[in-house]
Amino acid sequence: MRNTKDSTRRSKRVTETAMTGEPHPDPPASHRAVTVPAGLHLIATPIGAARDITLRALDILASADILAAEDTRSLRRLMEIHGIPLKGRPLLAYHDHNGAQMRPRLLAALAKGRSVAFAPEAGTPMVSDPGYQLSREAAAQGYPVLAAPGASAVLAALAVAGLPSDRFCFMGFPPAAQAARKRFLTEAAAIPATMIFYESPKRIHRLLTEVADTLGAARDCALCRELTKRFEEVIRGSVAEVVDAIDGRVLKGEIVLLVDRAPDGVVEDVDIDELLRTALAANSLRNAVDLVAARSGLPRRQVYQQALTLQGERRTKEE
Repeated sequence: MRNTKDSTRRSKRVTETAMTGEPHPDPPASHRAVTVPAGLHLIATPIGAARDITLRALDILASADILAAEDTRSLRRLMEIHGIPLKGRPLLAYHDHNGAQMRPRLLAALAKGRSVAFAPEAGTPMVSDPGYQLSREAAAQGYPVLAAPGASAVLAALAVAGLPSDRFCFMGFPPAAQAARKRFLTEAAAIPATMIFYESPKRIHRLLTEVADTLGAARDCALCRELTKRFEEVIRGSVAEVVDAIDGRVLKGEIVLLVDRAPDGVVEDVDIDELLRTALAANSLRNAVDLVAARSGLPRRQVYQQALTLQGERRTKEE
């Protein structure tokens, strides 16, 4: 059944869940020696619980000719947990800082008909990790690019957030610079989908405050922290309620923030002039009007007329 806003409506009471107790010891998952086809194999790794890896991924890790990892220590530890030996195979670091130097070596291995397995530090490759350029260049040169799907913080958070999942948009990490973040969130206001952000614990308080100011404090949201780990926590409610719930707390761990789309037909209490000035600074008149109309819920014609007025006032000042 299609997931709609009405079907996910719930009370505004903030709810929290946490996993407690000691983790159970995990025996090694089974894996077997297989023939791994030549090509680049993108392996999803656990985001917390070591057993959240597929049997197919373990088979590839056990048998691929060459292993590449965003963090070699993390992959080595994962392989040790599941009883997978290196057996003399190369385990190469591939990350943002050495990608330009390492890609030719990995592509050369593909050219020789080797199987190369790439594993991010945690989660699914291509989602905020350095695998994009490697995958792109391998595909461009005609080598097979294959996925061994599995854990994903984006999808895990979407599953537990209690927000509409019929349409969602992964936003990644917001820009660090204040002006860029403001433009980023102003544009996000027009997205008709549940938005999924990554953010560091040090900046999550600031991001929530900015979301409240730019997208509206009444928007439904969910803050998901340490998913699949011992101290997993999900805080649900309006943006204002979640801000209150974490006020004064020093949060730790990996954080995913989900924010609902604006309610249909609702005009929010916003400063239209300020939104227009921000939008016009980074967009054409047409796009700026579309963004602000979606953000505010006001008729596009009304927003367009206000934008023309602001542009006229700016030209007068410049003259």
